[in-house]
Amino acid sequence: MSGHIHYQGEPGAFSHLACSSFFPALEPQSCISFAAAFAAVRNTPGDLAMIPVDNSVAGRVSDIYHLLPEGGLTIIGEHYLPVHHNLWGIRGAKLTDITTVRSHPMALGQVRRRLQGWGMQPKADTDTAGAARRVAERGDKTIGAVASSLAGEIYGLDLLAENIQDADHNTTRFLVLSATSGDIPSKNEDVVTSFVFRVRSVPSALYKALGGFATNGINITKLESYMIGGSFKAAQFYMDVEAHPESEAMKHAMDELKFFSEEIIMLGTYTADPVRLLTPS
Repeated sequence: MSGHIHYQGEPGAFSHLACSSFFPALEPQSCISFAAAFAAVRNTPGDLAMIPVDNSVAGRVSDIYHLLPEGGLTIIGEHYLPVHHNLWGIRGAKLTDITTVRSHPMALGQVRRRLQGWGMQPKADTDTAGAARRVAERGDKTIGAVASSLAGEIYGLDLLAENIQDADHNTTRFLVLSATSGDIPSKNEDVVTSFVFRVRSVPSALYKALGGFATNGINITKLESYMIGGSFKAAQFYMDVEAHPESEAMKHAMDELKFFSEEIIMLGTYTADPVRLLTPS
């Protein structure tokens, strides 16, 4: 496999690290936004995108759920990346020199207790890798950055403390997206099927729409709602299920979902990451 894999953020971001970890043969390409990453893949069908959707500590990446149904891409895979936050300083800096720490607000929230223990003041930045770059450019021994191992390497910083995340289980789930659907895994594999749907405006519609998954023994691993169209009444739902679309159980469940839904958009069926199989549902 050759080509590019696109991610949101500056070089050294955790999404960049995910690209290098899971697709070492592809060249990572930085994008200014998630929408730009989607557009890059649409414009170059052979390329892929690596997009974060959930973090075990911070929850969902909300922007993605609006992009997925309208982005014109198909989910072809998922990967779970353990998040190891590191504290970086400029060359020659020591841990005792640091008074202010810059990073993305989500990263700062995940190392909050450690920074408090050191008496360091967190300062929000737009991006973990961007924070590392700006610390390197500024050259101030009193300012550190919380960022990935890759960011520290790229921007020539000194490692002051590693694995400083408050929760050991800190993990981000990434989706791999393509402009082409590719080959759907066989029914003999452990797979995930993702889709979005909007239920009809009738009483108990969601309850009835989901009933088919229960009666057919299908495990729903994710169900997220979000508002659409600027209305507080119109909600769309994103769903992951551990089932193959060609299985009889899934066909029956989807028939029931269709009866109570105004619209269903299939996003992809892909092989389950081994980490998912080790994690209790």
